[in-house]
Amino acid sequence: MSQPVAAGKVVGIYYTLKGPNGQVIDTNRKGGKPLAYLHGKGTLLPSVEKGLEGKVKNDYVQLSLTAEQGYGARREDLIRKLDRSMFQAGQELAPGMRMNRRMPDGRVLGAVILAVDEKQVTVDENHPLAGVPLEFEITICGVRDATAEELEHGHAHGAGGHHH
Repeated sequence: MSQPVAAGKVVGIYYTLKGPNGQVIDTNRKGGKPLAYLHGKGTLLPSVEKGLEGKVKNDYVQLSLTAEQGYGARREDLIRKLDRSMFQAGQELAPGMRMNRRMPDGRVLGAVILAVDEKQVTVDENHPLAGVPLEFEITICGVRDATAEELEHGHAHGAGGHHH
């Protein structure tokens, strides 16, 4: 009998992520390799991991998530005006560009530039899918025990060991 999805298991999945109008946002089903992740380590959204608990190889799971269960509600406080001096002189900045910003605690925040002028750069640090209800279609293609090294590192390794 197949092992069930549980904490400490490496799980392989094929998935399709759709937005509220059924548009495909992301998938690894078209010629892609399964996504392997270490269950219980926060690689996937908590609501997705919960929805996969106890499933076994070849199970097909459909999950409908509210925005809050996905990437959260959009927050206006994450739209910030940054001083232009925080950016390199001459650096090309334009609305729609994606950027990463390192915080003092070492975290990296992704953002989209909304507006640029001589003094300020307005950025949106909301996740691109914040405020969006999501539909996941997931097929479990494998479940195995994690190796000691995977458990120590906190993530699944590919064939032949880790690649990071």
